[in-house]
Amino acid sequence: MGCLDYHDNLQHNYRGFPIPERRLKRKEVMKKVRIGSGAGYSGDRIEPAVELAEKGEIDYLVFECLAERTIAIDQQLKMKDPEEGFDPLLVERMKRVLPICRRKGTKIITNMGAANPLWGMKKVVEAARELGIGGLKIATVLGDDVLALIKKGDYRLSEDGRSLKDLDSRLVSANAYLGAAPIVSALQSGANLVITGRTADPSLFIAPLIYEFNWDMCDWDILGRGTVIGHLLECAGQVTGGYFSDPGYKDVPELARLGFPIAEVSADGTAVITKVTDSGGMVTISTCKEQLLYEIHDPSSYVTPDVVADFTGVQLKQAGNDRVLVLGGRGKPATDTFKVCIGYIDSFIGEGQISYAGPGAVERATLARDIVIERLNLTGVRCDEVRADLIGINALHGPVLSHANPGPYEVRLRVAGRTASMLEAARIGNEVETLYTNGPAGGGGATKSAREVIAIVSTLIPKNLVSPEIIYEVV
Repeated sequence: MGCLDYHDNLQHNYRGFPIPERRLKRKEVMKKVRIGSGAGYSGDRIEPAVELAEKGEIDYLVFECLAERTIAIDQQLKMKDPEEGFDPLLVERMKRVLPICRRKGTKIITNMGAANPLWGMKKVVEAARELGIGGLKIATVLGDDVLALIKKGDYRLSEDGRSLKDLDSRLVSANAYLGAAPIVSALQSGANLVITGRTADPSLFIAPLIYEFNWDMCDWDILGRGTVIGHLLECAGQVTGGYFSDPGYKDVPELARLGFPIAEVSADGTAVITKVTDSGGMVTISTCKEQLLYEIHDPSSYVTPDVVADFTGVQLKQAGNDRVLVLGGRGKPATDTFKVCIGYIDSFIGEGQISYAGPGAVERATLARDIVIERLNLTGVRCDEVRADLIGINALHGPVLSHANPGPYEVRLRVAGRTASMLEAARIGNEVETLYTNGPAGGGGATKSAREVIAIVSTLIPKNLVSPEIIYEVV
């Protein structure tokens, strides 16, 4: 797709949203934009985001909280209650950071709108008014929900080529990964807070850079470099030592006080990854390398809605304590399709657990496992898949007694099965629970559960069929 075609497509796709052209002024060349990553997933810690807002001297605070399965679950909540379906921590997070960000002039961007960004915005408006915060312009990006649209077409699943129609009534959600353009437009309209639904993770971070530096959205190399930065930031604490630590091999200081990352970005797309001084964790070439390669199938062709990024030429240099310089990155023209994340009801899982401790714990747990498997066969529980595992070394009675025992002093049996109905799934946990009085001696701490399994697949949809919309609210 040529650059002119891409412009035309964006202008149609985003209802005439202005697409910035690259005309850097001297002050734009000289300035730096500081972006803090306030969350890497829905249930992430809140304190590091507050620390960023208070001490990070940031221009933007971005909360990336939307995993693939999360939005399908949120869509189910919305179906039960039309006022639900946004991130459960949206209001609490905003209450903690909004007063600070308004005082400091920091703008907020987040995908915590999840399956219901409009109602998420309404709840934030209520919270802002309760806090006495005024002069706040909130933008909500809609249009990523394409469930009705894809039901009308004959789309193929990217994973196995099956027709989407094979899933039929089991479909729960379908959300297109929107790009940066609607967020850029919202910022151009003076929004202090932008709430989206499904937006590609790097796009949340590249949007303020496009806006601040007036980047041309057909300059694929600059967008490729911006995508590198967004990818480094999108998982928050992972680039500052979270998920990196391995005691004695890769030690990370003060993980209980892990600081979340800041990118200090220049107009040419170079950046320094850092964090708040004296916060926990660390920023090194190694932590950045691990995050750079995280969830990247092909580093030379990382497809986003904004650009097909090439990470192969990226260079990382230690530029001081907890400061890593990021250089390079290229891009190729964006595709003419959006990836669509599809959630559907796949099956049900029933699970039961019980613990055994003391002499002969492994033998008793093994007998218990065999009893449950036989019982499932005898009673005709229909399972597509069954797993029975012995878990644990020292969780029950502590390390001293466990260490003194020549074999594992304690073990926990877990039996789980995949079924076609909730009723069948519940029977699995019930059989484990009956081990209390019908199994080996000394079983305790039994638990059971049954749950619906939401599976995720994907397809591609032409961009010109999707029409994002921006709704504004002023407090």
